[in-house]
Amino acid sequence: MPEQPDPDNTRFKSFSLEELCTLANLPRRTVRYYIQLGLVDRPQGETRAARYRQSHLEQLLQVKKWTREGLSLERIRELQEAEQQPQIPLRERRPGSVEVWSHLLIDHGIELKVEPATAGLSPEQLRELLQRCMSALADIREDK
Repeated sequence: MPEQPDPDNTRFKSFSLEELCTLANLPRRTVRYYIQLGLVDRPQGETRAARYRQSHLEQLLQVKKWTREGLSLERIRELQEAEQQPQIPLRERRPGSVEVWSHLLIDHGIELKVEPATAGLSPEQLRELLQRCMSALADIREDK
């Protein structure tokens, strides 16, 4: 994929803490706190000579967006960690493709259909899921 033009040349530009705070519209104390928590990468350099890049600004804006949406800082950290985990690409479903599904018969007329590879479940976990579903059904029927 070709690189997008950078008309303002901001990708390689560096910012002081003051400039970064102005761009993100956040107080210095908040920016430093996010860095301390690991929600934003540490800058290049230290003290007044520290320099921040476009990636720092993008991280700050993402954290700011998520906090505005009501997410806790702990949840934001979880989301960031999940983004860094390698994702297993999902196979495209199309006519002629072969899929292996497990059909868990819970009771007459009640069946759970699972594709273990996509669900990320081992055979032992599938058995546990079946047992818990059957137990939940029994509990529901007792409540009648």
